[in-house]
Amino acid sequence: MSGRRVAVVTPWYPDPEVAYGGAFVQAKVEAVAPGCDELTVYHLKSWPVGTPRAALDANPALIDLHTRLLGRTDAPLATAGGAVLHRVVTLTPRDPAWIAHSDASARWLTAALRGEPLDAPIVHAHVPITGGWAALENARPDAKVYMTEHSSFLDRVLEQPEARARYEEVLDRADGFFVVGEPLHDQIASAFPHLAHKLEYIANPIAFDGPRAAPPASLDHWLSVAGMTERKRIDYLLEAFRRCREERPRLTLTLAGDGKQRAEMEALAEDLGVAGAVRFLGAVAPEEVPSLMASHDLFVHTSRYETFGVVVVEAVAAGLPVLVSRCGGSDQVLQGIETEAGGMYDVDDDPDVLVAAYRDLCERHPEKTDLKAAREHLRGKYSYATVAERHFEIWDRTDGGPR
Repeated sequence: MSGRRVAVVTPWYPDPEVAYGGAFVQAKVEAVAPGCDELTVYHLKSWPVGTPRAALDANPALIDLHTRLLGRTDAPLATAGGAVLHRVVTLTPRDPAWIAHSDASARWLTAALRGEPLDAPIVHAHVPITGGWAALENARPDAKVYMTEHSSFLDRVLEQPEARARYEEVLDRADGFFVVGEPLHDQIASAFPHLAHKLEYIANPIAFDGPRAAPPASLDHWLSVAGMTERKRIDYLLEAFRRCREERPRLTLTLAGDGKQRAEMEALAEDLGVAGAVRFLGAVAPEEVPSLMASHDLFVHTSRYETFGVVVVEAVAAGLPVLVSRCGGSDQVLQGIETEAGGMYDVDDDPDVLVAAYRDLCERHPEKTDLKAAREHLRGKYSYATVAERHFEIWDRTDGGPR
């Protein structure tokens, strides 16, 4: 046996309400659990309560009731890789101050544990401002606490003085602090240069099962897997698609993802005259993504900013050529294999930049792309086995003592 007993603390994890939420955390659990004697996940499921900026303690009866219920309603569930999952309903104030969310995360994990520390010598948390603080405040004194940052909204956390001070404390106290991509590394190192030496890289795992038999012969059926938010630039994608379709009328576009801009994007597709060629699928469960990719010819990614770029690796793993914006995380993912995997283009507000990149890729594919080589390159960096070994290397270190 490995001797590894691990507790994972995370605010993000798939549940019946949001099946795709925190899927990358679940993937990490699935990767590492078989190499552990025991792995327990504590999902700090946020429930917003009260009025904006109202402190939780403004309703003591609610706090008392929820505290008592947490101790009575815990029902351990089976989850990925044979791990055990605990859902911890975390009452969170409707407050834009991240310090309030951080405090609530620690408070309700303490209540769920009935004041006892996490029963594991290794604790790995996700999202330091919430999961990381909760882990530090509830770990055993002899435990080692690691954490991974994924957040694309970190700039909004660090612009709040109290949250910034909390984040610095979390970074300082952690035994290991990991980022999923270079953009986050650079952002955190710039904010806390005196602690930059603590930052290390650890990737999200990707499944490399069963790619398509051969690369697509044409690039007519486009696919996007992204939330309908401003950062993902679906409006930019629709306009670029319209312009490309003027030259190739057989083009189609499938949009997998949901969000507050969906109705607006559906109306835009109508206004642009491409609604008949565009499918809006809404939210798609993670397990459905590989088959969706296998039924399309080209994965198109238009995001303005990304911390990693899971879907880009998933597309290449599925044998799909990609056309990706240079949005940070994707630059790192495709470094050295940009032309083999498809192509990249600069983040620009002019849709003709994407149109030109598509034309270039059509001229090169398939003779001057090499999806098989790109796939094998990424497998060596992002497969479940590779990411699991990286975790074990970290957790099994013998240098240095606990916090």
